Amino acid sequence: MLLIVIPWSAFWARNYFAETWPALRPFVTNNFVRGAVSGLGIVNLVVGFADLSLLFVAPARPDVARDERTGLP
Repeated sequence: MLLIVIPWSAFWARNYFAETWPALRPFVTNNFVRGAVSGLGIVNLVVGFADLSLLFVAPARPDVARDERTGLP
């Protein structure tokens, strides 16, 4: 969620890297870069929910049938 929200906040324009290296400031404050970082945040969120949904949707595994004579599967 932070990758989605922070690039559009005032915190992003006042970060350490933009203040330390003035040549980097136009790149960091570019709206396309902000959108790319937000896009990565959205992709991360979607993939996380997809992985989480697999836990809830996965079918229960039936017990493995064993041979009564040998005890092996």
